[in-house]
Amino acid sequence: MIKALITGITGQDGSYLAELLLSKGYEVHGIIRRASTFNTARIDHVFVDPHDPHAKLFLHYGDLSDSEQITNIIYNIKPDEVYHLGAQSHVRVSFDTPEFTTNVNALGTTRLLEAIRKSGNKIKFYQASSSEMFGTFPPPQNENTPFCPRSPYACSKVYAYWMVKNYREGYGIFACNGILFNHESPRRGETFVTRKITRAIAAISSKKQDSLYLGNLNAKRDWGYAPEYVEAMWKMLQQNKPDDFVIGTEETHSVQEFLESAFSYVGLDYEKYVKIDPRYFRPLETDVLIADSKKAKEKLDWNTKIKFKALVKILVDADLRKMDLGPLGEGDEILRKKFPDRWWGVD
Repeated sequence: MIKALITGITGQDGSYLAELLLSKGYEVHGIIRRASTFNTARIDHVFVDPHDPHAKLFLHYGDLSDSEQITNIIYNIKPDEVYHLGAQSHVRVSFDTPEFTTNVNALGTTRLLEAIRKSGNKIKFYQASSSEMFGTFPPPQNENTPFCPRSPYACSKVYAYWMVKNYREGYGIFACNGILFNHESPRRGETFVTRKITRAIAAISSKKQDSLYLGNLNAKRDWGYAPEYVEAMWKMLQQNKPDDFVIGTEETHSVQEFLESAFSYVGLDYEKYVKIDPRYFRPLETDVLIADSKKAKEKLDWNTKIKFKALVKILVDADLRKMDLGPLGEGDEILRKKFPDRWWGVD
């Protein structure tokens, strides 16, 4: 049985990846942080008491800022594959916490790579890199596009990216960078702009909220569907040789377009509810991101099924359901049709 370790298993991507690997017969281990409250809601539906003989998902306390803990986890579990998704992943927050962001994202990756190197085991490593690394370099962006980071978050990811390449080329570790463009789902954190918008729509529709405060509406992003992106992560580690891949839909849409599409889906005019708040502007902005995923299509046989308008409907439907505002909608029917064997994302 293949054994995988996932950092960030309680996050959006980690939860979907855990589902995927369990469906493939993996034994899955995840690192979680100690806290006074449980933060495992995204994986509770697949968790079985570890004393159960059928259990295949196991959680371990650890912290990416503690090299001793990381080394011990790698030594004790002896995973075949490590998927490094844990991070301080909010770009705007990184301007307020640059040192913490760098410690977790940049040095956390180094701690994992060094633990793998010292273990002497043949462990495959996936690094969650980010399209934010490209910054202001003109789109479309692919594996050969120079980096021009515009936030502490992006800088920390550039550092981690190059450490992965150095450990791959210097020590022969099977290590891959997945340069993923924005990807969303009903499990996306509620402070990210897509969920902030769709949650507001549900609250406005239920008369619990009057206004939505946002920052830059002109920023353009390549938005995809998270469950499809974790499949790309898995495919990278199944290749004969380690490599780096850009993953995205090859389309770009502005925050304003997302607003228009989401509000009009429920028959509302966003201009009546949205207000601009300077607090939500970044000191530096990345204006336009568009993936060139040709390499992933050819070498990984990977492509997206869910495009922008379908994604918007899926997210809006999910937040409307959480407010008890109706039965399954058009977004859910899209999922049924696109994934007849597995109905992704309806939580």
